[in-house]
Amino acid sequence: MALAQRLEMRQGQSLVMTPQLQQAIKLLQLSNLELANYVEQELEKNPLLERDEREHAPDEQKAETASTDSETLDAALSREDFSKSDDMDISREDLHSEDFGSDSTAPQSSSDWSNMRSAAGPALGEDGESAIERTLAQAATLRDHLTDQLSIAGLDGERRLIGASLVDAIDEAGYCRADLDEMATRLVVPRDTVEEVLKVIQGFEPTGVGARDLAECLGLQLKELGRLDPIMQAFLTNLELVAKRDVTRLCELCGCDSEDIADMIAEIRELTPKPGLAFGSEPVQPVVPDVFVREGNDGGWHVELNSDTLPRLLVNQRYYTKINGSARDKDSKAYITDCLNNANWLVKSLDQRARTIMKVATEIVRQQDGFLTYGVRHLRPLNLRTIADAITMHESTVSRVTSNKYISTPRGLFELKYFFTASIQAVNGTEAHSAEAVRDRIREMIDNEAAQVLSDDRIVALLTADGVNIARRTVAKYREAMRIPSSVERRRMKTSDFSLAAGR
Repeated sequence: MALAQRLEMRQGQSLVMTPQLQQAIKLLQLSNLELANYVEQELEKNPLLERDEREHAPDEQKAETASTDSETLDAALSREDFSKSDDMDISREDLHSEDFGSDSTAPQSSSDWSNMRSAAGPALGEDGESAIERTLAQAATLRDHLTDQLSIAGLDGERRLIGASLVDAIDEAGYCRADLDEMATRLVVPRDTVEEVLKVIQGFEPTGVGARDLAECLGLQLKELGRLDPIMQAFLTNLELVAKRDVTRLCELCGCDSEDIADMIAEIRELTPKPGLAFGSEPVQPVVPDVFVREGNDGGWHVELNSDTLPRLLVNQRYYTKINGSARDKDSKAYITDCLNNANWLVKSLDQRARTIMKVATEIVRQQDGFLTYGVRHLRPLNLRTIADAITMHESTVSRVTSNKYISTPRGLFELKYFFTASIQAVNGTEAHSAEAVRDRIREMIDNEAAQVLSDDRIVALLTADGVNIARRTVAKYREAMRIPSSVERRRMKTSDFSLAAGR
């Protein structure tokens, strides 16, 4: 059979994502901080883009001036099945889970040890600049602080080199994470020499720096205070029993009574478990909401975008006309045309991003009206498909919009994906319960338990009586996600607290 060449025409459908559409998709998933950085980069690259320094235009005027191209982009985003793209899209496994544990929303428990002693108040320098402003401009890191002390420690050349290696191995919390045997082999020195230099570094400020574990860190601080006696040393050696509230075993190992144990616990609570955090810590960046929800005079909920987080850009058509007329070669004209097209599309994409966030947020508020009115117990089960179907968009688009976006409500500041929770069936087959609402019930039950500690089985029985069809393993999973100890541990904690109080 002879082979021959021939031409054929075939008709088919395929997903084509232009660079502009990829850009629009990328903008959807950016947070307001990431978006601000992205816009700054575009302003530097594109000479036709400039900031809109005018006052905010009313939303009605923006809606009237929306171009046909923007409507085309809206339609493209709503009908695209983004899950077929390889680079710009997310897979279904990457869609944020609809059953969020409390470890993402519940406040983290803080230890009393984290209270850091603040320095003296800011003073004005000769130039009128406050000390805190100079600190923010030139913040000294822990490594710099230790290196300065190492340079005046009076060590010889070899030990100074070992000390520099140890300083590099100290993490931001102040702990030495180096393997001393490995460091001794690498530097071709005896391990004893490395330990000697480490002891020198452990004498630097802040007290406790260079420790290899928590017990050694607390021991260094107690030694400076003159409180590291044999009983306290035995206490530090058995810190795991302190976490378990096993007072009886601690009394046996330390050779003291419960009153002494209570005094030692109070004493170590005044110490700093992470001394290195006093240096080089960055100011906490507050969360800025993308959407505001306020109660209107008509009793409904009014949703509005935070205009401060929306970049406002303009395309300088006058400058385009000027430089386009002076361009002589083909490459220059092509570059100017590309800049104009990219600038126009970016402005339209930003407008589309804002309107998409508004659509999704408005529908979430409509779905979760009970939560806004009555609280978390009235949070409804909600998934991405419900919102996507209501606003005629794809699930992956909704997932992008709700990630890293925050909404300010009368009940607090929440990430948009907080409102998406799994459903737990009711006993009598009525409306299902939200997993977050059930978690709140479990937390309240445990918080209000008195002398009788509730087991997981007992919690299941109480929830079943309230119409929640839930398994014991689900209760245990929710309890562990909220970092609540088991009933056995809680009972031991109550007993130890009673023992400590009785000892006093």
